[in-house]
Amino acid sequence: MSRPKVNRVVLAYSGGLDTSVILTWLREEYRCEVVAFAADLGQGEEMDGLREKAMKTGASEVHIEDVKEAFVRDFVFPALRGNAVYEGYYLLGTSIARPLIAKTQIEVARRVGADAVSHGATGKGNDQVRFELAYHALMPGITVIAPWREWDLGSRSSLIEYARRHDIPIPVTKEKPYSSDRNLLHISYEGGILEDPWMEPDEDMFTLTVAPEEAPDQAEYVEVGFEDGTPVTVDGERLSPASLLFRLNEVGGRHGVGRLDMVENRYIGMKSRGVYETPGGTILHHAHRAVESLTMDREIMHLRDSLTPRFSELIYNGYWFSPEMEWLMKCIDETQLGVTGSARVKLFKGSCRVVGRRAPDSLYMHDFATFEEESVFNQADSTGFIRVNALRLQINALRKRKKK
Repeated sequence: MSRPKVNRVVLAYSGGLDTSVILTWLREEYRCEVVAFAADLGQGEEMDGLREKAMKTGASEVHIEDVKEAFVRDFVFPALRGNAVYEGYYLLGTSIARPLIAKTQIEVARRVGADAVSHGATGKGNDQVRFELAYHALMPGITVIAPWREWDLGSRSSLIEYARRHDIPIPVTKEKPYSSDRNLLHISYEGGILEDPWMEPDEDMFTLTVAPEEAPDQAEYVEVGFEDGTPVTVDGERLSPASLLFRLNEVGGRHGVGRLDMVENRYIGMKSRGVYETPGGTILHHAHRAVESLTMDREIMHLRDSLTPRFSELIYNGYWFSPEMEWLMKCIDETQLGVTGSARVKLFKGSCRVVGRRAPDSLYMHDFATFEEESVFNQADSTGFIRVNALRLQINALRKRKKK
């Protein structure tokens, strides 16, 4: 297989076995300089020692970019405003991170004068599509190197053997029987023992949440405030986007909120089983819908909701930087004007329930909604309303009767 001539490549680097091997493999196979790049989206201790690892493995430069605030402000919150949920359950924690990683990687490539970018996504997964669609949208003509689609290292054991032959430091940690991906919005688990969809995950796998059975016996309330559809406060305290999500992750996590176990349809064409922890995102999703229920016009809400599945698919499939996404985002943001208020959420043993909502410019009018005596709504008017709406139903019934 002939390979393009590459002088400098920016590799999306995590410090794990795969990208450590890729770093060396790129230098050996492409005879090029490799710049290691990592985006800090809230991986926590996973970022420790990353720079040193990359340099020891042969990187010419290491760029670690702190993008936590941008991640929540420019990616998580826009998805939240559109109530993005894939296939009824998944809050898109991994999907929403990929376009930002790719965007920042392209920015680094421009800064260092690279003529190629590379990633560690496999040829079976969604991430290869998400990364590469973003690369091509943001830097048309860039050379993309996807080692998993080129090399003959088809298993973890072959990667380990390659690492040993090339003196690549292998992280000395207990081997996990699954793979995981973490950021401020969630942590995901897939592969390994989770490939049997009947097998319940081991409790010690979970990182962000306690088992609901072990959560406190006392419920906790949290109030989330929104301005034009964007979360801005927790319990009355105004916080930056990343700080706000971090706070909700803590409170949701200690009550076991946000666990999900599902089989989903990958864009590439196969089904896969994923287990997710999204404590703060789960609270935000419920709270946001609660404030919308007070402030959004019925027909606008229903029309927006009809677009939500498509919006969610675009995120999941990697089309964040597409023309259709740009148009949809404008429509969604327009619907959020006036979605201002707060929701009170009750957390208990893994459950997350909205128990109160309020808004300064609410469409909920007590005088219209009350079952007590009032003078603003003439109940007799409903007779004509029902008759008019029943007309087509009566005609349909008469037509059926004639056919018998």
